[in-house]
Amino acid sequence: MKRKLTFFCWLKIAAVVVVAIWTCFFTVRESESVIVTLFGKPVRTLDAAGLGLKWPWEGILRFDKRVRLYDATPSEFLTQDKKNIVVQSFVAWKIAQPQKFLLAVRDALGAEMRLRDVLWSELSSKLGVTPLAALLSTKPEEMKLDELSSGLRAKCGETAMERYGIEVVDVRIKRLGFPAQNRDAVFERMRAERQREAKQFRAEGQEEAMKIRAEADKQKTTILAEANRKAETLKGEGDAKAIEIYNSAIALDPEFYRFLRTLDAYRNTLKENTTLVLGSESDFLKLLTEGSQALGNRPAALAAPKDTK
Repeated sequence: MKRKLTFFCWLKIAAVVVVAIWTCFFTVRESESVIVTLFGKPVRTLDAAGLGLKWPWEGILRFDKRVRLYDATPSEFLTQDKKNIVVQSFVAWKIAQPQKFLLAVRDALGAEMRLRDVLWSELSSKLGVTPLAALLSTKPEEMKLDELSSGLRAKCGETAMERYGIEVVDVRIKRLGFPAQNRDAVFERMRAERQREAKQFRAEGQEEAMKIRAEADKQKTTILAEANRKAETLKGEGDAKAIEIYNSAIALDPEFYRFLRTLDAYRNTLKENTTLVLGSESDFLKLLTEGSQALGNRPAALAAPKDTK
């Protein structure tokens, strides 16, 4: 009986020893940091993945060191030009110093509460010196949202790291809007401003169009005048050349030219049922009354054809 009791005692002792040894080992995953504690007080921190070792009476706390996203609730702020706007932003953060994080905030919920306070304070400070036009504008080059986000990331990161052991990866403004009570008034002012700009652009466009039309009409008049001048010059040169040719032709045989002009006059004047009353000595009738003798000293080729029989 005593031997059985002794065996069971040693078996219990062995089991306790095995359990104690088993509790001395733990694993650290790649995505987490582990803090070894003694009666709730941090003793050391393990960040490297692998197998860890501790005393059986020591405890461990695990913290996820991956990037988390805190989506802040929309809040109302006042800009430099005294305009109320509603801003919704988010913060990407992760645990950088686990021991400081444990002592300051303990868990993710507490961390988000602290980040909300830090973000609200920095947003209020930054927006208070930023005009509304730098946040909401139709001209991208006038907007300063990226500059504002960079400043928020730097200030929030510095404060969060110093106080809570939190690394702020990024801070971005997710949405900008106006409070519901003055949204209609703001939209109406924006609409009136856009209409004023549209009228100004239309007036400038009409003025520019008038200038272009005036310049085009001026060029048109100049081109037409130059073309008419050249046309008249060419026409005069052509008339002079034609007169020169006519004079040269007439000078070769004036009598023959007179003969042709007379025939043309007959063709244009003597129509059917035409009656002419002229004197017997009229030059106009010489060709009809005298025949070929009216040709004068014409060359033989132009005289009446001879009978070759």
